[in-house]
Order: sequence, then C-alpha cells, then structure tokens
Amino acid sequence: MKSVAMIPARMGSQRLPKKNLADFHGSPLIVHAIRKCFATKLFDEVWVNSEHPDFGPIAEAEGAQFHQRPEELGNNNATSEQFIAEFLEKRDCTFVYQVHSIAPLLSTADLTRFVAEMQTDKHDALMSVVDENLECLYKGEPVNFTFAEKTNSQDLTPVQRIVWAVTAWRRDTYLDAINSGKCATYSGRVGYVSVGRMAGHVIKTQEDLDVAAALYDILPD
Repeated sequence: MKSVAMIPARMGSQRLPKKNLADFHGSPLIVHAIRKCFATKLFDEVWVNSEHPDFGPIAEAEGAQFHQRPEELGNNNATSEQFIAEFLEKRDCTFVYQVHSIAPLLSTADLTRFVAEMQTDKHDALMSVVDENLECLYKGEPVNFTFAEKTNSQDLTPVQRIVWAVTAWRRDTYLDAINSGKCATYSGRVGYVSVGRMAGHVIKTQEDLDVAAALYDILPD
C-alpha cells in the first residue's frame, strides 16, 4: 500500500498574504509541514502541491517533490476536491494524506496515529477531529445534552469537530466518486481520528500565526 503525503500550498491568501511563506520559528510555515511528514518516516513520497512555481525550490531543498497544479486551481474559487482529484489523476498511490501547513501544531504523534489508523485498511476517507466535551448547540437546540437537566461536562458525549489538520483518502474511491459526479471528500467508508486540541488551531490571520508561534515551544513535537 503506497502512502503519499500531499501538502497543499496556495500562494494567494486574502487575510494573511502569502501565509505559507510566513516566517514560523525561523522557517517558512510550509517547511514545518514538510519536515513533520519526513519525521514520521511513514510516507513513500512527500509532495508539495501548488499553482505557484516558487514553492518548487522550497520543496526540493527539503527533499520533497513538487506538483504544480494548473493556475486556475489556485484561485479563490477552486475547491479542494478539484485540486486533490487533479493530483491523484497524475500520481499513483493507494492512500493520499493531505497534511495542512496551516495547522503547524499538529504533533508527529497525532500524525503517526492517524496514518496507522488509515493503514488498517478499514477506511476510504479519514478525518482528523477534535473532541468537544462541552454543551453544544445547533440552531439553538442541544446536540449532546438536554435542557431538562444539568450534566457534568465529563459525562457528556463529545461532539467531534472536523479540523482538517490531516485528512486521508483511498485514491481509487476518491476518483470513482469524482468521475461519478459525487462528493469525493466523504466518499466510501468514512472514519475519524481524534487529535490534540491544538491541532485544530488553523492559521488564517496574523493573530492565528502569533498564537501558534507562542505555543509552539511548549507543545510536544
């Protein structure tokens, strides 16, 4: 079973310009994702997937490969389903793991557990989630509790929040869904792996980046 790590890296960003190139503890943000993938020693190949050629030399300097997707798959209207499908149509593998550079607090331990679960061969799609052990509402109605009584937080059934720090798909199932006009992201047998709460901290703004930088040194690798 060939496992490929794919790190998406769009050059454009509306809220934090060129965020994948933002300095994060002395290296561009995307470099941390590349090194994390290699640190697990679980991937047959590590790829950076971008519409912009400037990411090519960065990937190659770290020992990763570079996939330059069409420019139109890097604009604000392009969806992840489109650029993942384009990547999988050109790259042979059994499983692809999308490791987001904008989730730099995902630990290598979490990533290792995630890969191990996908390699049980029980899933066609696997999502990273953070368990929320608090009372949660949807449109004003309780999801995991009742208004009829007060339940201690530790006794609640956690709500699982998909955080996209790392996601995996079986290549054949994904492409079959795309070719059938279905949603590929949630195709086939979908599973979930809980990751650390900080793994769900995603970089969208300068404030997000500053918070992640402040936490980086006190969290496990």
